[in-house]
Amino acid sequence: MMAHMSDTANPNPPVIERVGVVGCGQMGAGIAEVCARAGMNVVVHEINAESAERGRSRLLGSFDKAVARDKMTEEQRDATVANLTFTTDLADMADRRMVIEAVIEDEALKTDVFRTLDKVVTADDAILASNTSSIPIMKLGIATERPENVVGIHFFNPVPVLKLVELVTSLMTSNETVARSEAFADESLSKIVIRSQDRAGFVVNALLIPYILSAIRMMESGFATAEDIDNGMVEGCNHPMGPLALADLIGLDTTAAVAESMYSEFKEPLYASPAMLSRMVEAGLLGRKTGRGFYDYSR
Repeated sequence: MMAHMSDTANPNPPVIERVGVVGCGQMGAGIAEVCARAGMNVVVHEINAESAERGRSRLLGSFDKAVARDKMTEEQRDATVANLTFTTDLADMADRRMVIEAVIEDEALKTDVFRTLDKVVTADDAILASNTSSIPIMKLGIATERPENVVGIHFFNPVPVLKLVELVTSLMTSNETVARSEAFADESLSKIVIRSQDRAGFVVNALLIPYILSAIRMMESGFATAEDIDNGMVEGCNHPMGPLALADLIGLDTTAAVAESMYSEFKEPLYASPAMLSRMVEAGLLGRKTGRGFYDYSR
C-alpha cells in the first residue's frame, strides 16, 4: 500500500500544473476547458473511445465558438488544444497532481472511480477531487487510503461562464489539501470560492433543489403552467431563469439524483422527488441535453 504524507501543511505548496479530469460530459468538458485555457496540462478520461471522441468534439466546438466570437484567437485555441490529451485508461492519471472526477451523479460509480484513482495516482500529495453536487465527500474519501487528500470542488454549468466553485471538505480533509484546492480554483482558474461543510447538497443545492421541486409540484398539480411559473420568477423576482427552465439546463436526471441524495440524508419531505420528475427521467426526457424536458428544444 502506498504511503501518504502527514497532515503537516507545506508552507510553499507547488502550483498544480498536471490535472486529470474523469468524465467528459457537459461538466467534465467544461472543467477540462477552463484548466486547459489556464495553461495546465490536462488528461481527460472517458469510458470508451467513442465517448472520448464525443468529449473531444464538444471541446473543439466550444473553442471554435470562442474564436468566432473573438473571445479567443486561433493561436490561443491551438495552444489550448495542445494542452489536452484523451485516454480510456485511468492508469494514465498516474502522474497527475490533481484529478477531478466528473462522472454521472451515481455514488457507486464515483466510489469505484476514487478506489481506482487511489491505486494508480502515484504522488503522495496528489489531490483527488469530486465535482459531485450532492454526495458527501466522506463517502468518497473512505473509498481511498488517503481521505486527507480528498475534497469536493463543485463547479457550476456552464463551467467556462459561471465563476462560482463550492469547496467542500470532509472531517478527514487536510488543511494542506484545502489550501492547495482553494489556490487552484481561485488563483489558477480565477473562480469565486465559497466553503461548505460536508452535507448532502452543500450550500447552493440545499437552497436550490427544494425551490425547483416546489415548482415541479406546482405544475404537476395543475396549479400553473410551466411558462407561467417560470415567467413569474423571472419577471416577478428578477431571476435570470425560471425554475423549470433551470431544471432542464441542469438535467432532470441530475436534479432527481441530487434530490434523492438529500432526501436519503435528511428524510425531509421537501427533498422528495415528485412523481412527475421520476416519470420524466424514466422516459428519458432529461431537458436540454436530450432535446426535451419541461420545454421542447428539438426545434
